Amino acid sequence: MAELTDAEIDAATALGEQLALIEPRAASARYDQATGRIVVELTSGSAFAFPARLGQGLEAATDEELAQVVIQGAGYGLHWENLDVDLSIPGLAVGIFGTKAHMARIAGRSVSAAKAAAARANGAKGGRPRKARTA
Repeated sequence: MAELTDAEIDAATALGEQLALIEPRAASARYDQATGRIVVELTSGSAFAFPARLGQGLEAATDEELAQVVIQGAGYGLHWENLDVDLSIPGLAVGIFGTKAHMARIAGRSVSAAKAAAARANGAKGGRPRKARTA
């Protein structure tokens, strides 16, 4: 394995310091039982919160389990040891609460009066129309 030069180490250190200024990193995280949200304070001074039950692996967690959140990886992740759950701060900051399959499940489960009415109207017409076949 090749040895790193001092210049390479200095460049990597400088890049890490630069990324630390622009990438979201957690300074603190806690579960707010009153709102059911995980509240994350970032090193930039900003904060965000998300409904705990949206996080993959947190759906059925108790309030006590959710309160056991710890910050990992220099502020880049949240971890729940007893649940074996890890979530990424950069992902959470942009609304990614788990894998693609998990996100598809939570997106498809939304219920509204308009969605229910549209489903009933479509069912009364015989259901979803078949896709046209292209040759």
